[in-house]
Amino acid sequence: MTDNLTDNMAGDGSPSPLAAPAAWPAVRFLPSRHKRVTAGNPWAYSNEIAMDRVTKAIAPGTPVRLLRHDGLPLAIGYFNPHTLIAARVLTSWGAGGPSDGAGDPDLLDNLVETRLRAALALRERLFPRPFYRWVHAEGDFLPGLVVDRYADVVVIQPNTAGMDRLVPVIAAAVEGLVAPDAILVKAASPSRRLEGLEDRLDWVKGAPRSSVAVEENGLVYAADLAGGQKTGWFFDHRDNRAFAARFAPGARVLDLYTYLGGFALAAAAAGAERVVAIDSSAPALVLAAESARRLGLDRRVECRGDDVFAALERLAASGEAFDLVLADPPAFAKSKKDHGAALRGYRKLARLAARVTAPGGVLMLASCSHAVTAEEFAAAAIAGLEDAGRAARILRTSGAGADHPVHPHLPETAYLKAAFLALD
Repeated sequence: MTDNLTDNMAGDGSPSPLAAPAAWPAVRFLPSRHKRVTAGNPWAYSNEIAMDRVTKAIAPGTPVRLLRHDGLPLAIGYFNPHTLIAARVLTSWGAGGPSDGAGDPDLLDNLVETRLRAALALRERLFPRPFYRWVHAEGDFLPGLVVDRYADVVVIQPNTAGMDRLVPVIAAAVEGLVAPDAILVKAASPSRRLEGLEDRLDWVKGAPRSSVAVEENGLVYAADLAGGQKTGWFFDHRDNRAFAARFAPGARVLDLYTYLGGFALAAAAAGAERVVAIDSSAPALVLAAESARRLGLDRRVECRGDDVFAALERLAASGEAFDLVLADPPAFAKSKKDHGAALRGYRKLARLAARVTAPGGVLMLASCSHAVTAEEFAAAAIAGLEDAGRAARILRTSGAGADHPVHPHLPETAYLKAAFLALD
């Protein structure tokens, strides 16, 4: 790193994320609006920031120094003047104030590597095999970043402009820590569009792979990392799939929104008599059926391509019932504007799923909508059961697994809600 200004600039003329923090723009809070961040919240909203002409001109994703209105340094982070969440905190300055690392051009590189190393050490304590969510954004103090590990393949998902700029730094740290055979940068999310980012799919190391093996709870599934949903697999339901399998021996099982057959194959492997797995994605069902054949479960697992609500209506009309029904839909509320429709959707799903759950059967309902609280989801589910005329006991409520840590100041990071219900 040299002292030449051009060496410290990104292509758009903003300071490079590789420049020393002293070269980063200063962003000031409005009077008394810094208190949430001071208390530990990693998000600063646009209405908390002094949005003068210079601040509004900062390029999205630029690393910045966050200051109180009186100039007292608070933290370093990255900034986007065009989004509601304008600044995301990476770290506080510490007791040393602005001189604490302000001249270190490697500060950001070291911070990313340190956070990745700490997250990796935690996962290695939790899981004997390298299949897990390695970085869960704010939950691992790397806001806007998701990293999933599939043994020798790592998928990086940068969901914000700041993390998008840091992809080279992140990939280098991943390489240094685990030296995977392949690294895929995959980003296609509503949050990226809010950040003004285009979708991206780039194998930055290794040859593209059509599918990879995913190990979970003693089973091996096939996943398409590049073409599948999110990073390819949903590690968050690992514990819920294991719990659901406890009800599977000898049972008739219905897995709704099966995707790659996660719940369906776990139930079949646990001894289910018959499993019907429904999803609207033909490519996902091909992989689910492939996994069933490889596991020797295909005679007891039927994969159906269908709309879940339509399929439930037909199953109820035919009088078919199942001992274990599992409903894990995609997010009904991707933002707050979808909130009302989402609650109606969860209520309808609970009603229809309850109608095909046999007396004494178990129904699991799940929501991954961060805009819907656990209380709201539970109320919608209970209302749906009442609509179906079914009484229920709550056996278990849960969220995501331990590789999806929740930030204590961000209830939004506890996005997954699941309830196992014993129906009368």
